[in-house]
Amino acid sequence: MRRRSFLKAAAATGLAASAGAFLTTRRAAVAQPSEALAAFPDRFVWGASTSSYQIEGAVTAGGRGPSVWDTFSHSFGKVANGDTGDVACDHYNRYAEDVDLMAKAGMNAYRFSVAWPRVQPTGTGPANAEGLDFYDRLTDALLAKGIAPWPCLYHWDLPQALQDRGGWTNRDIAGWFTDYAQLVAARIGDRAKHWSMLNEPSVHAIFGHGLGGHAPGMTGKDNYFKAIHHQNLAQGMAVKALRAAGGGKGWQLGTVLSLQPVWPVGGLDANYAASLMWDAVWNRACLDPLLRGEYPELLRDGFAPLVKAGDLEAIRQPIDFLGINYYSRMHQQPDPAGLFGTGYGSPPEGTPTTGMGWPVEPDGIAEILIELKQEYGNPPVYVMENGAAYPEQTGPKGFVQDNDRISYLRRHILAGHQALEEGVDLRGWFVWSLLDNFEWAEGYQRRFGLIEVDRRTLERRPKASYRWYADVIRKKGVPTSA
Repeated sequence: MRRRSFLKAAAATGLAASAGAFLTTRRAAVAQPSEALAAFPDRFVWGASTSSYQIEGAVTAGGRGPSVWDTFSHSFGKVANGDTGDVACDHYNRYAEDVDLMAKAGMNAYRFSVAWPRVQPTGTGPANAEGLDFYDRLTDALLAKGIAPWPCLYHWDLPQALQDRGGWTNRDIAGWFTDYAQLVAARIGDRAKHWSMLNEPSVHAIFGHGLGGHAPGMTGKDNYFKAIHHQNLAQGMAVKALRAAGGGKGWQLGTVLSLQPVWPVGGLDANYAASLMWDAVWNRACLDPLLRGEYPELLRDGFAPLVKAGDLEAIRQPIDFLGINYYSRMHQQPDPAGLFGTGYGSPPEGTPTTGMGWPVEPDGIAEILIELKQEYGNPPVYVMENGAAYPEQTGPKGFVQDNDRISYLRRHILAGHQALEEGVDLRGWFVWSLLDNFEWAEGYQRRFGLIEVDRRTLERRPKASYRWYADVIRKKGVPTSA
């Protein structure tokens, strides 16, 4: 039975024990591989992902304007240890070294994001030539090493000038974003063929506009609904515009959603309603309008004042691929203080956690991939982000032996292989992240990278996970045992 249908039935009938059995069965299917090497197709894409504000630095170079994250990170108490992205990993100046490291690992794709304030410092108007020059150089450097550029047009660093005009709560932003998308595509679209519109719009809406823990620091359900709808609309309008402009250029157009299966804490029937609500808020608010042309039933009243005639048709544009980001399941229970009356609870007893406190549940990625096949027409899918932060120390020889990260990645890629064998159209895997970077409100204290970045010297030092991933790419498969 499909997960969401099962949860609805269980909520109505109180089948908590059956829900637990369903979860146990899925875990067992993923946790007991039978082959020595889980092999992937020859054309499978292997890469890594980053985002502009988290790695580029050079926040005033080449005419770049301020972003909401510049403002937020420089506001007292917003980011751990007062960290900012002013320097980050200095990828703006050191990109050639980073491209070399990707090439040495055998990666054949790199998903990076374009900084809107670098291209349009005030968010609208003519392109800033120096800003586009950087992405031009980066694209050429990647191609020279046999690495396909996969630009993502927005990863949360909105020009502050647009935030001053309402940002994602202003409906006009759909047009501003479409204009910006066309400027970038016109410059590097002769070489870059795979385009993602947005990264994790629901996360940006929840934490940046509903809860206030991310830039721009807004709060409230009304701002959440506006940010979701206007991102969905901008995404659809940009896809349509690029589709019209890209005839004959071989562009593949898609977007990237965070899809995290939501389960009731403890499998208790009292927590099912909360799990269904948070599933709608996090997953379905972006997935359903894109692939079904409708908002989830639980949220329709909230979106109703914002949806104008033709909006849902504009959002439901055909896409060539869907990127998904997966880190863990989410376990929900009622919480009157929550944005939608729900809150996080404990995962099943004995579930390990990462350094972020996130449960390690690799079967959850198989669960969401199989659901895309069963309920959403089996779109071509790329895992665009998957990775983990753990406490780690550099050894006496300057080398990080990050075995926890290796175990995390191996188990998740194995779960992806399980989904592939069940008929999911999974075409590629991008690890988050290439480098230890500025991890949003966590600053630099959380490390997700395959490559360590010395905060004092910015020296790059590949970790054990980098070498492990390079071996996976070389063999086109994952060992089924550690």
